Amino acid sequence: MKIRLTLAILLIYGTAFSQIKILFDNTKAEQAGNADWVISNSTSPIQVPTPAQSGITSSTSETYWSGALSAWGVDCVKKGYYVETLPSNGSITYGSSSNTQDLTKYNVFIVCEPNIQFSATEKTALMNFVKNGGGLFMVSDHTVSDRNNDGWDSPAIWNDFLTTNSVQANPFGISFDLANISLTSTNLATITNDSILQGPMGACAKVMWSNGTTMTLDKTKNATSVGYIYNTGASSTGTTNVMFATAKYGNGKVAAIGDSSPCDDGTGGSGNSLYNGYTGDVGVNHEYLLMNATIWLATHKANVKTDMVSPKNLDLKLYPNPVIDGKLNISYSGSDFIPSKLLVLDLTGKMLQSVELKDNVTGLQTLDISMLRSGVYLCRLSNAKGVQTQMVTLCK
Repeated sequence: MKIRLTLAILLIYGTAFSQIKILFDNTKAEQAGNADWVISNSTSPIQVPTPAQSGITSSTSETYWSGALSAWGVDCVKKGYYVETLPSNGSITYGSSSNTQDLTKYNVFIVCEPNIQFSATEKTALMNFVKNGGGLFMVSDHTVSDRNNDGWDSPAIWNDFLTTNSVQANPFGISFDLANISLTSTNLATITNDSILQGPMGACAKVMWSNGTTMTLDKTKNATSVGYIYNTGASSTGTTNVMFATAKYGNGKVAAIGDSSPCDDGTGGSGNSLYNGYTGDVGVNHEYLLMNATIWLATHKANVKTDMVSPKNLDLKLYPNPVIDGKLNISYSGSDFIPSKLLVLDLTGKMLQSVELKDNVTGLQTLDISMLRSGVYLCRLSNAKGVQTQMVTLCK
């Protein structure tokens, strides 16, 4: 898979940049009926997916894991993120020191088609997660999609969370319609600085709903709610018939999609109805839509600090980016180049390699990083003048 990444230059305090962690939920009967909305271990999903995500490279296929969301999970790891599952016996909490998977430990929480209502305490936890900087991805399906026959299906469950939580009614300005639609739509909104439809993974110009629903926005409740994709014939600037939406709340963000089929990669447990909507629908690319939204949800909570002094008269270039053959070229020039060291860090801040840069005004060196696994790394130059950090991607 070709990885598209715009080089980001970040100024950070040493090792203050922490790895982005994505949590996929499995506490709400996501495997009920013929569904398999998990990333791995379809029979009995566990917290850390197996085989180990450290074995994933740029060429790893979705079948590395076995759940219907395996391609989504594998893509997250290729982006440099760390993924986990909240197993069926796990707890949705925020601020609980006794829960090893408390939401405070994660950047993004993905809940794909919940089939059990959220409890009052879970609703409060979700609200506080978003309010304090988390990213919540709400995936719904069509009405009358009650897979576990408890009288509740996903659009009603999401609406119950949005209207009866203890923090704020309709906090995101988004409600799910009780509808059932199957259609292909190219009715896209035109949005300035769009990072969802025209994001870093690539452009999404068409979607296909295979029994899904739409949403209604209420900008009086949340002025930041935005519709990106609309039902055919609807106004692409309106607040009804929305197929994909986002909003901001407090310090966090939410993304909402009206169909679970685009998330399905066609793998899963035996006996399930498998459908490849992630990359299999002809002429559309739901992968880009879902991953662009995941990246958008994750980027705001990257623990980046920007008040570290940077060398003013130093031109540092790292190329190629992405690095394909394992050879990273380091080009540097400027009067602020004094004896310096370049450190290669993972996203937790752990130092993996270092190189002393030659003491001259202009230089070019090559660093072999081929022993590292595919992923995103921080290259940090530090000297007495300050610190400069650039992010690079290694693709094998």
